[in-house]
Amino acid sequence: MANNPEKSANKKIAEEIAHYAKVENVHELPPIFHYWSQNYLRPKIQALGFDNIDHIFVDYIEKASSGLGKKGCSIVSVGAGNCDFEVKLAKILEKKDMGKFRFVCLDINPHMLERGEKLARKERVAEKFEFLNTDINKWAIADTYNVVIANQSLHHFLDLEILFDKIHKALHPDGFFVIHDMIGRNGHMHWPEALELVHAFWSLLEDKHKYNQQLKRFEALYEDWDCSKEGFEGIRSQDILPLLMKTFTFDLFIGFSCLVPVFVGRSFGHNFALKNPWDKTFIDFVARLDDYFIELGKIKPVQMVAVMLKRQDGPIKTYKHLSPEFCVRMPDAKGDLVMSEKKPGNILTKLLKRN
Repeated sequence: MANNPEKSANKKIAEEIAHYAKVENVHELPPIFHYWSQNYLRPKIQALGFDNIDHIFVDYIEKASSGLGKKGCSIVSVGAGNCDFEVKLAKILEKKDMGKFRFVCLDINPHMLERGEKLARKERVAEKFEFLNTDINKWAIADTYNVVIANQSLHHFLDLEILFDKIHKALHPDGFFVIHDMIGRNGHMHWPEALELVHAFWSLLEDKHKYNQQLKRFEALYEDWDCSKEGFEGIRSQDILPLLMKTFTFDLFIGFSCLVPVFVGRSFGHNFALKNPWDKTFIDFVARLDDYFIELGKIKPVQMVAVMLKRQDGPIKTYKHLSPEFCVRMPDAKGDLVMSEKKPGNILTKLLKRN
């Protein structure tokens, strides 16, 4: 019997909704992640005049609100999930006394939106929120929005073309589309040139660092796990940036990280202790080489913060020379760091000699 793609996708959607019905904290990360982000990601953001990623969202909401008067700023968040990020933004905006604004939180999962509504009431910002439970294919756009936001949600969408087309239609001509998301290989896997380097770093670790806390298994050699097999995690990550470049123009773009997420993420990051000098030194080593090879163009970033427009309004703001065009990694591109020899311990030495 032939596979039915639509039936398979519907089954995955049902499984995803059931899974996240019980998952309340979808953003919990180990302490070593925050060490890396403070020391290696935050300086990139500060170089463009922002204190952190949250402030990028807040700044562009404030820009969009300028001149709106009593009408106020309308913001829609696609794939809002538990809405914890949106509630946090609302509280920041209230403290800044921004004036009238309203969030529409859109998600396919009713359980997560219900938690979001409870959180908004708890934090006393419920009057600033509307919750819309819908599939993106059924999203009926009744009005335009001054700001569209997507925080770690785009890599869960299968129908990106439909999504971006609807966002383009929903966005006010002078509005902003603000994103923090994944842009690496599908399923959060690594491109071959990056995987060679991850395996090289892996060879330097002790066994205590190699236990996968999410999959509950020891990995003598890091296994490049395809997260999209059992759900929508990273289902079309590699298509996000190319499609955005095709649909929108950019006002701001920060591309970052490729190698370091393996070591600071949920699977293995809890194995690295901040109080252990070797652990911190290792993360510093990986993070610096990660930045070095990304800036050379030898590997491509797998995460981004970006702000887009319907029409170009000036030069794009980027960290150093890392523009969307420089950072995009097309599926048929061949990285020139892939070594023929399968000796991970020697790869870093060879790379450093070549550069």
